[in-house]
Amino acid sequence: MTLADFLATWRGLTLENRLHRLAVLGLIGTNLLTAVALLRAERTVVLVPPLLEGQVSVARAAASQEVKEAWALFVAELLGNVSPAGAEFLERALDPLLAPSLRRSVLEVLAEQVREIQRERVSMRFTVRELLYDPASDTVFVTGIQTTTGPGGKPVARPRTYEVVVGFQNYRPVIRHLDVYPEEPRVGDKAKTPNIP
Repeated sequence: MTLADFLATWRGLTLENRLHRLAVLGLIGTNLLTAVALLRAERTVVLVPPLLEGQVSVARAAASQEVKEAWALFVAELLGNVSPAGAEFLERALDPLLAPSLRRSVLEVLAEQVREIQRERVSMRFTVRELLYDPASDTVFVTGIQTTTGPGGKPVARPRTYEVVVGFQNYRPVIRHLDVYPEEPRVGDKAKTPNIP
């Protein structure tokens, strides 16, 4: 082997070595970019629960309409079907779902009504008649008939509407607005304070 052949081979090897180093640095850079994009990506969880008819999605701070309707229906049935024995369970079940701005006022009203239900020994049953979603205000209206039964008295039935705004925070449902009233849904006329009669 001559010195010229050796230098040509040596230059070729060093050139190839430099190209491989640049390629490795490029791959490290693309891997870092991919890792950053993966960590910042919004994950969407796709569910097909047995109670819902189709596929629904829950993201970190949002969910599909069907999920919001299902949670609003759960809250309405929870608040609407109460007996003296199970009344205290309401506070424990509803507390983790309430937004911080609502928690205190709703739980105060709820505690007062739980005491009244237990004192009067009244049972309430709520039969859902209609579920309405207003996309403009992102509000779900659950309407139905509330039947109240006391000891020795005749059952009293009256219409009832539960107005619920369900948001999502870190994939968990958060009740941001809750109102209950004995009328038809007030679409577009959301009350500012919770009223849970």
